[in-house]
Amino acid sequence: MKSDRSMEQPVQLEGGHTSTDLSDRSNSLESSCVSMKSDRSMERPVQLEGGHTSTDLSTFRLNLLKKFQCLCEGTATQGNPTLLNEIYTELYITESESGEINNEHEVRQIETHSRRTATEDTPIKYNNIFRPLPRQDKAIRTVLTKGVAGIGKTVSVQKFIVDWAEGKENQDVQLIFPLPFRELNLMKDKTLSLSDLLYNFFPETKQMEISSDEYKVLFIFDGLDECRLSLDFQSDVRLCDVSESASVDELLINLIVGNLLPSALIWITSRPAAADLIPSECVHRVTEVRGFNEPLKEEYFRKRISDQSLANKVISHLKSSRSLFIMCHIPVFCWISATVLEKMLSRAETGEIPKTLTQMYTHFLIIQTNIKHEKDYETKVKDKDMILRLGKLAFEQLVKGNLIFYEEDMRECGIDETEASVYSGLCTQIFGEESGLNQGKVFCFVHLTIQEHLAALYAHFFTNNINLFEKTKESLLSEILNLRKYVSLSEMHRKAVDEALQSKNGHLDLFLRFLVGLSLESNQTLLRELLTRTGRCSYNKEETVQYIKQKIMENRSPERSINLFHCLNELGDDSLMQEIQDYLTSKKIRETRLSSSQWSALVYVLLTSEQEMDVFVLKKFIGSQNTADEVILKLLPVIKESRSVQLYDCGVTDKGCVDLTSALRSNPSHLRELNLSKNNLGDSGVKLLSDGLKDTYCKLETLQ
Repeated sequence: MKSDRSMEQPVQLEGGHTSTDLSDRSNSLESSCVSMKSDRSMERPVQLEGGHTSTDLSTFRLNLLKKFQCLCEGTATQGNPTLLNEIYTELYITESESGEINNEHEVRQIETHSRRTATEDTPIKYNNIFRPLPRQDKAIRTVLTKGVAGIGKTVSVQKFIVDWAEGKENQDVQLIFPLPFRELNLMKDKTLSLSDLLYNFFPETKQMEISSDEYKVLFIFDGLDECRLSLDFQSDVRLCDVSESASVDELLINLIVGNLLPSALIWITSRPAAADLIPSECVHRVTEVRGFNEPLKEEYFRKRISDQSLANKVISHLKSSRSLFIMCHIPVFCWISATVLEKMLSRAETGEIPKTLTQMYTHFLIIQTNIKHEKDYETKVKDKDMILRLGKLAFEQLVKGNLIFYEEDMRECGIDETEASVYSGLCTQIFGEESGLNQGKVFCFVHLTIQEHLAALYAHFFTNNINLFEKTKESLLSEILNLRKYVSLSEMHRKAVDEALQSKNGHLDLFLRFLVGLSLESNQTLLRELLTRTGRCSYNKEETVQYIKQKIMENRSPERSINLFHCLNELGDDSLMQEIQDYLTSKKIRETRLSSSQWSALVYVLLTSEQEMDVFVLKKFIGSQNTADEVILKLLPVIKESRSVQLYDCGVTDKGCVDLTSALRSNPSHLRELNLSKNNLGDSGVKLLSDGLKDTYCKLETLQ
């Protein structure tokens, strides 16, 4: 789901101000929100080739500045404008190896990124994405920027535009055309020329000869993952003239390929799962927005929360839960956590301070509904009914794989868009009032995790424990409210666990974590006032715990077990992890013959530890009870996440090389150094390693 525009805005705080402080300042600005800094740059006419000046270009810049200089929290109509330059905090952006698809759940990707050391990456400033790095001589025309939902892609685009419009950066570019996919989607049935398209979005371009060499032009297509156009790059339609009419998707394809305006720069942003919609041969650079690295996490909270004593409490609490602190790589999650914890830690609370994702998001939901009451909205819709409808929308769109939706999707779930806007922290409206073509509204949950939480709420509270996972996707959507096949909550959890394990990309992992977490009495107590419900069947938590442990034992893939350990954490059961921690602390791990469940627990503990996965030393885990080859197989997920793997004199055989080769071939591959000295490898093992080294994903630099 793409939520950058709405939710990254309130979290990029800088200068020690809260968003409320800044909005008070911005309210005193003129409606154009033009800052004093920008006035000077706007007074200078833009110099064109040949010495020409253009008031049209100055007007164009000024209009872009008006549009992008301010951020609004909540909905576009209810939010308070805040100056971007006052609140923007630098994000960590790197040059990525490739634009290949990544099917892992985005939270899993965040967990992986949290263990990456800065030395692995090539950092790059957002304003330099079209400039070659030292020793790079290739021209960069098209840039693809990847990043999970809420990580900062859209805000980076916005800052790029503001810096350009204020005359600070990239002044070799004369025109920037921001064309978000969520707005282009509304035009998918239209036929028009590129000139007409630009004129409708940017009326100032009417007299401009865009196709001439006079202008250096940049097109920004934000949110590829939201695209509902048919981007068929095998299409035979070839357009070379900006006055030729075609469908919007054909215009985009010819722009990206380079048939239309071959000298124009192209910047595309996308969530990782949609990155391969653009053929790799059309992309000259891939960058990745990583969000907040470890130092920036703390910096964010110290800037977001003016009371430094309270900020320290919030940071300490988040650090006490590794799963929560890992999530703080996402600026949106920092905003959610700050919203909840600042409120709870600043006063005497009787309830438990959130330690799990489910608790955090449940408190966030309650805070959002309380905001609605404080603003005294006139609505006849009760909280329970609204959450039911939003939950139904969240669940159905999650099943369909849709992470943005339109008015017709809302109406199908009985939601009037004016009522949805009441829940401004949960469902954000994007209005395209600035352009003449946008007739509709685009909706999305502010982050994928909020959609998953609401979907789990719907499944738990509003379906009478219907067997949600027995039906096909198609029949599920049409019959879900009419089914009357009841199952116990424990059975529902078992089926949800099975369904999540069968998913190739883990798209139900977070939904499952929230679903089992909501079964705890503590979370149900929190929601009782909002979601009063009768006839709740009895539930034995231990049945779910034992079933999850059984699946961990049966599951041959430790990687697929990681989310099951997260589920145990949501249920408050850490017995398996505690056993492993005790072995590691006492250094008895080498003398202990671990069960399959304990091996999986060891992988989980190592991958969620506070230490970065930089160097893996095999000898720490080899003893009389296990061989080197066995340990390599069991700890392969850890090896894949390590930068340096030390297998010196461990007795590795050709059998172990099979698994090492898979680490070399993993996508992405993090392994840079492999030490296999003093191991008696045969010809078969050497050949396996040689084949792995030839793989396109292999990034190994040193092999001993």
